[in-house]
Amino acid sequence: MGYGQVAARAGLPGRARLTARVLGQNEDPDLPWHRVLRSDGRIAMPEGSRGWREQTQRLRAEGVAIERGRVKHMPRSADDLDAALWGPG
Repeated sequence: MGYGQVAARAGLPGRARLTARVLGQNEDPDLPWHRVLRSDGRIAMPEGSRGWREQTQRLRAEGVAIERGRVKHMPRSADDLDAALWGPG
């Protein structure tokens, strides 16, 4: 999902930057922060940074195709993501 999609699902539409800040301050190792991307499918951290490398590694470990820091097939909504992962309802 994109930061804006996460914000909207949390009841805070238009607060994508707040979502990014909260995730950036997260210390819970079980929170799947690595699954949140920019709306265009790009990793928001500077390319080559430690966080960028970790996010790329985690996503690839889950089978996500990444090319030049961008997820190749970014779902448009959480419903699309659910369908992609689990199949039709």
